[in-house]
Amino acid sequence: QVDLAESGGGLVQAGDSLRLSCAFYGRTFSLYVMGWFRQAPGKERELVAEITSGGSTYEADSVKGRFTLSRDHAKNTVYLQMNSLKPEDTAIYYCAAKDIRTPNYAYWGQGTQVTVSS
Repeated sequence: QVDLAESGGGLVQAGDSLRLSCAFYGRTFSLYVMGWFRQAPGKERELVAEITSGGSTYEADSVKGRFTLSRDHAKNTVYLQMNSLKPEDTAIYYCAAKDIRTPNYAYWGQGTQVTVSS
């Protein structure tokens, strides 16, 4: 069983920065791809960014150049650094994990609210 604990959300103004953290518990961290998803009101959940065990990353076009995903294997934690935040980044952000041998994300955190005011 994998447990994920997110932190770092909040209310900020447009142009500000936030860093989300996701602590991973229960299994071998290096065997999991880690991702951040978000869901805005009335919209489907979307993948924001993901990172492999080796540190290769993918970022959605909507956040590329503004958001950076990293992972610390010593702390079993992933970080989503969000810069130049926009009102359209407002959403609940979810951390997720998937075994490197499987295609789908199987483990999800509770979510953390990010609100960006204009």
